[in-house]
Amino acid sequence: MAPLNFRSFDLNLLRVFDEVMAERSLTRAAHNLSLTQPAVSNALRRLRDILGDELVRRQGQGMEPTPRALAIWPDVRESLRQLQRSLAPQTFSPATAELSFTLAMADATATVLMPGLVNILETEAPGIQLRALPLATRDPRKLLVDEAADLAVGYFPAVLADLTARSQAGEDQTFAYQRLYHGEYVCVMRHGHPLSQLSAKEFTTERFCAARHMLVSFSGRPYGFIDEALALLNRQRRVTVTVNQFYTAGRVVAQSDLLTVLPRHFVGATGLADRIVWRPLPFTVPTVHVDALWHKRQHNSAAHEWLRRSVARAAELAGPM
Repeated sequence: MAPLNFRSFDLNLLRVFDEVMAERSLTRAAHNLSLTQPAVSNALRRLRDILGDELVRRQGQGMEPTPRALAIWPDVRESLRQLQRSLAPQTFSPATAELSFTLAMADATATVLMPGLVNILETEAPGIQLRALPLATRDPRKLLVDEAADLAVGYFPAVLADLTARSQAGEDQTFAYQRLYHGEYVCVMRHGHPLSQLSAKEFTTERFCAARHMLVSFSGRPYGFIDEALALLNRQRRVTVTVNQFYTAGRVVAQSDLLTVLPRHFVGATGLADRIVWRPLPFTVPTVHVDALWHKRQHNSAAHEWLRRSVARAAELAGPM
């Protein structure tokens, strides 16, 4: 392949390539770029000729990237984003802005933050839209890399430990985070559950482990940080059901003999306060820190800075957890 001549290279070809890779569809890419489908096909053909690679192939109703396309896409996407940020105005006025942000968070976190965020939108930023995605992982970095979310909010101990280790090793940081609040987890059961009659002293780790449990796991893995804390004590609880939402766990526990572990602030938000009770956990668990995590490419964006400040304000409005 001849060396690439940047003097005659059309950067619009990279915009088309980026959109096709993101959508895996010529039709959707054409719509997003306000181009016709033949124009997108022609741009891809020109880029194929320049790079000497097919880039994408039709597969079913979509497009399958070649290994070369997958290898160059992250650099192409990041370069386009850097160019866009450099050329875009750095001023941001929430009162007149018309933007959309996507947040990834669990239902319990949304219960804390969304009331304050809605208030901020209604009073300060009427043209801004927020979209909340359910958080399905304790490591949301891929969501942020793929731009499926602008900000992830939750409990990410392994991620923060990894970022700290990379920083201490002198590696460049790809992600940044901000601490929002501390949460406390409690054991929840239905009113009238045999264990609900026990005093805090009688509600022992042995009784906790002997009961049948419902685990809230975003990933579906039947093992969580409560189980990690128990493992340090050489204990194990009986997890018989696993769900991916705190609200679902509260609803099921309210009408069964299962126990579950929920954020304490969320118990009142379930609407089941007259049907469930909570007890402090009979063993020590690490403090639960709720953090906002984002990709460094957004770090200096005025709009994203406003989003981060707004999320932090919403956490403050919610008060102590």
